[in-house]
Amino acid sequence: MLFALAFVWGGSFFFAEVALTELPPLTVTLHRVAWAVPVLFIVVWRMGLSLPRSPWVWGAYLVMGGLNNALPFSLIFWAQTEIESGLASILNGTSAVFGAVVAGVLLKDEPLSPRKLLGACFGLVGVVFILGFDVLRGLDLRNLAQIAVLGGALSYAFASVWAKLCLAGQAPQMNALGMLMGSTVIMAPLAIWLDGWPTFHLSLPVWGAIAGVACLSTALAYLLYFAILVRAGAANLMLVTLLIPPFAIGLGAVFLDEKLSGSAYLGFGLIGLGLIVTDGRLWAWLTRKRKNRASPRRGKAGNSAHMC
Repeated sequence: MLFALAFVWGGSFFFAEVALTELPPLTVTLHRVAWAVPVLFIVVWRMGLSLPRSPWVWGAYLVMGGLNNALPFSLIFWAQTEIESGLASILNGTSAVFGAVVAGVLLKDEPLSPRKLLGACFGLVGVVFILGFDVLRGLDLRNLAQIAVLGGALSYAFASVWAKLCLAGQAPQMNALGMLMGSTVIMAPLAIWLDGWPTFHLSLPVWGAIAGVACLSTALAYLLYFAILVRAGAANLMLVTLLIPPFAIGLGAVFLDEKLSGSAYLGFGLIGLGLIVTDGRLWAWLTRKRKNRASPRRGKAGNSAHMC
């Protein structure tokens, strides 16, 4: 399920790249969230879940839709008009590191530990390698596009904190539906105002990309997300961040003839290392293993304790 989630989320960068050949970024975002709503509505209805009646909950969904869908999708899709889909997916991988730092600052039960700060530093160095030191001399559209993806990743981080503070008592599938309804309410007037009324005279590949990004990379992805969360927990779910770029890079290379620089792959390695450090479980396992080797072992007639 984790690999399936990584595939459909990695595919979102590919689908967007195809859709952007005929549609502007904000309209692609509108298509992505709007067409996912009826799909998730059917799922929620089949599960027998009731729509919330509290205006506060719907207000929270509106904010969540802005932070987790409308803003990051729009930033990333605009960025993909200037940079490769694979590179966008790599920079988007900073969302997990940003999430740990933002949660550490804003949430009392998730303190900002030295390990999380170290992980953030690795992620920051990875970003520097990707952007290149030329960014210090001036910003061009390509650099701005990469920064826009980072802005989307930061928005995801704030969205996770908002969900924990304001939506923890709601059913996760209802949260996904409410969030997408909120983002549709935001994006519909915004896209129409800036891009004009959406046209439906599109080529078959673009319609396929819209269906893929809405039904697979959004509706199905959220169902997989919550299913994994229940079965494996948030820590294991965070590993999907490392799995998304290989799928996005592979799809971009095979179908879009995209090629990334060596600095992009080095940056991805450093961002991945930052995520591993932030997660902390690998370090804990290595420490425990080292202690086990160093502890005295008792023989058949020995009295020493054996740490296991």
